[in-house]
Amino acid sequence: IAFNEAFLPGPCAGNFTLTRTWVAEDDCGNSVSVQQVVVVTNDSEPQFDSVPGDITVECDNIPTAPTLTANNDCGANVDVTYTEVRVDGSCPDSYLLVRTWTAADDCGNTAKVTQNITVRDTKAPVFNSQPADVTVECNAVPSAAVLTATDNCDADVNVTYNQVTTPGPCQDAYILTRTWIAIDNCGNATTHVQKVTVVDTTPPVLTGVPDDVTAECGAINIPPVATVTGSDNCDANVQVTFTETKIDGACPDSYTLIRLWTATDNCGNTATGQQTISVGDNTPPEFTSTPVNVTVECDAVPAVPNLTATDNCDVNV
Repeated sequence: IAFNEAFLPGPCAGNFTLTRTWVAEDDCGNSVSVQQVVVVTNDSEPQFDSVPGDITVECDNIPTAPTLTANNDCGANVDVTYTEVRVDGSCPDSYLLVRTWTAADDCGNTAKVTQNITVRDTKAPVFNSQPADVTVECNAVPSAAVLTATDNCDADVNVTYNQVTTPGPCQDAYILTRTWIAIDNCGNATTHVQKVTVVDTTPPVLTGVPDDVTAECGAINIPPVATVTGSDNCDANVQVTFTETKIDGACPDSYTLIRLWTATDNCGNTATGQQTISVGDNTPPEFTSTPVNVTVECDAVPAVPNLTATDNCDVNV
C-alpha cells in the first residue's frame, strides 16, 4: 500500500486542506485506491496570557496600561490592540477609565478583555504655610497672609478668605478670626484658622507738661495753667483731664500748687504729668508814708501819726 498526502493552504494559518491517498497493489499489478479529504479550520478565539482586574485608585495613582499578549491554539499570529475611554464622573478628578484590549488572529478570530478603573479624589489640599495665632498691640496688627495650597490632583486649588471681628473689653482690644479654606476640583476642603488677639497695653504720651517752678505770691506771679495734650499709639482722640490741689504752707501766702494732667485712651490706659508750683512770700510790706525825724519843745510833741502799709500779697497789713 502506497500513501500520499497533498497540502493545500487556506486563507490563514491553521486553515488548510489535506488530501490523503492510499493505493493498494497486489503481485499481479491489480490496484485500488482510496482518498480522504481533511478540511482543517481555525475557529478558536485567541487566549490572553494575562488579564488585569478592575480596580479603584486615587486620581494621582493611576497605573500605566500594561502591554497584553495573546496566543492561538492553532499557531496563528495574534495582534493585540488597545483603547481607553474616559467616562466623566461627578467632578474633574473623579471618573471611570474603560480600558479594552482586542486580540485578533490571522483568521479573523477575536477576543476582548476590559478593565474598569474607577478614579476618585478623596484627599484634601494642603496649605503651603499656616500662620500661627498671635497677640499683638493695636498698632501692630499684621496684614492677612495670602495663603496657597497644593493638591494631589488639582493644579490650581481655590483658596477663600474670611475675617470676623469679635469685640473685646474696649475699642482697641478685640479678636480677629481669620479663616482660609482650600477646596480642590472635587470639593475636598482644608480649613486653617488664625486668631489674632489685639490688645492695647500702651499708655498715652503727654506733651506740654511744664516744669516745676517757684513763684512769689500774688496772682500775677503764678503761671497760668498750661495747655497739655495727649497722643496714643491707637486712640486718635485722647482725653486729658486737669486737677489742681493747694497744699497750705507756714502762712496764708506760702503754699504749694500741685497741677496734675491725666491722659486716658480708649482702653483705660493712663499717663500722668505733674507740675509743682512752690509759692512763697518773701517780700516785706511797704509803708505808704513815713514821718520824718523832728526836734520839738516839750509842749509841742506831735501826735502819733496813723501810718498805712501795702504788701505784694497781703491786702490787709
